[in-house]
Amino acid sequence: MDIQKEINEISGFKNLELLAAQVVEGFISGLHKSPFHGFSAEFAEHKIYNPGESTKHIDWKLYAKTDKLYTKRYEEETNLRCHLIVDNSSSMHYPELKEYAIDSLNKISFSALAAAAIMNLLKRQRDAVGMSIYSDSYEYYANEKGSERHHQQLLHQLNSAIVKPGRSKQTQTYTFLHQIAEKMKRRSLVFLFTDMFQTEASRDALFEALQHLKYNKHEVVLFHVFDKELEWNFDFNNRPKRFVDVETGDHINLYADSVRDDYQAAITDYFEAIKLKCGQYRIKYVEADVRKAFDTILTTYLVERQKFA
Repeated sequence: MDIQKEINEISGFKNLELLAAQVVEGFISGLHKSPFHGFSAEFAEHKIYNPGESTKHIDWKLYAKTDKLYTKRYEEETNLRCHLIVDNSSSMHYPELKEYAIDSLNKISFSALAAAAIMNLLKRQRDAVGMSIYSDSYEYYANEKGSERHHQQLLHQLNSAIVKPGRSKQTQTYTFLHQIAEKMKRRSLVFLFTDMFQTEASRDALFEALQHLKYNKHEVVLFHVFDKELEWNFDFNNRPKRFVDVETGDHINLYADSVRDDYQAAITDYFEAIKLKCGQYRIKYVEADVRKAFDTILTTYLVERQKFA
């Protein structure tokens, strides 16, 4: 099946659930080449055995095949609570695309598909997932649940975020992170998808809000979503262009070649400052280039899930 045919160019993803499942299946098939060798063998039915746990449910047959200890899982068992947070401000809809394809995604569609893929893994492991979507307002919030109806509702909300791009929607991410921290009563693994386009003052406030989540014992992963070719390499031809801030409407006319070196130096410094700040606050920082595969996203999920457990 051609994975690109699963994308509807007018109404977002035609079948986001199927596309996410295909992304995950491709990822799992490659796990035998990774440090997670053996993890894909019984993905939905087993979890890695942790020293100190009861040995009652160890699957010795799987141990014989993989030389690793796994315990059997049961349908009512939920070991992880995960909350996905998606920035849906106007800048996340860059670059504007006439059609979507698996190798042609903007920041919001990449984030939606990545979130759906993580949801697929959570569903396979019968874990609970919640979601927040925000822009200049708190667009959606759902507590962590594990039901099929809940899963479908979250997929619908992700797809809606793609097909309803807001114009001039600025955001103060920190405002909503504080609200999320107050809403989440039980320790969870939190994944934030954002392009980190904040003013310097807002950036400081953002990390204070992330610290609020950390203070409440949540583990936080920041997926810094960007288009490296355009937003880092500044790969534009040297014809005169008007660059427009999609959140404020401000614009500037210039030749790309005349500013590329200074721009790249500034963006590199900006990214390094974010990484440093994440390190200081003990927040996992992950670069998420929309032109690359989802393996980094899903591997990060597996690593953080094991650490969280």
